[in-house]
Amino acid sequence: MDAALEAKPSGGRVVDLGTGSGALFVTALLELPSAHGIAVDASHGALQVAQDNAQRHGLGRMQARHALCDWRGDGWGAGLGTFDLVLCNPPYVEEDAELDPDVRNYEPATALFAGKDGLDDYRTLIPQMRKLMNDSAVAIFETGASQADSVREIAEQAGFSVEIRNDLANRPRCAILR
Repeated sequence: MDAALEAKPSGGRVVDLGTGSGALFVTALLELPSAHGIAVDASHGALQVAQDNAQRHGLGRMQARHALCDWRGDGWGAGLGTFDLVLCNPPYVEEDAELDPDVRNYEPATALFAGKDGLDDYRTLIPQMRKLMNDSAVAIFETGASQADSVREIAEQAGFSVEIRNDLANRPRCAILR
């Protein structure tokens, strides 16, 4: 979240791709009071949780909208518009990765796994980001700790400049695309 607040402190229009519980989206809107936007997920259940969380934290429907979209399908971004801040925590676990049972048994596989190397969703999303971003927009992608260089390469091939930020444990965890 720190990277998002530093990158776009004035707010604006925000989209959270793969919102899940909506925690990142709600936090962004609360920290950027002039912001409004859309939380996107491919799961009806996740969107309901995200909507409940937004309401629980006092965000109205004009400030926080929710949309059912699957970026793996054609035309998924049609009608969303453009944004000043794109947040995305896509699935990034390698398909044969060993996971703690607390994760594997309680998270949907579609929210975790992204192909043999865990990069399938980055390969799908990053080349499409320009159509969602205003001219001065920033897109922030969470990455797996060992994936930052690969995500940087995908983004640079799509024409973005990229800054990698470390998490609190000093592991590369966030790619900022401009």
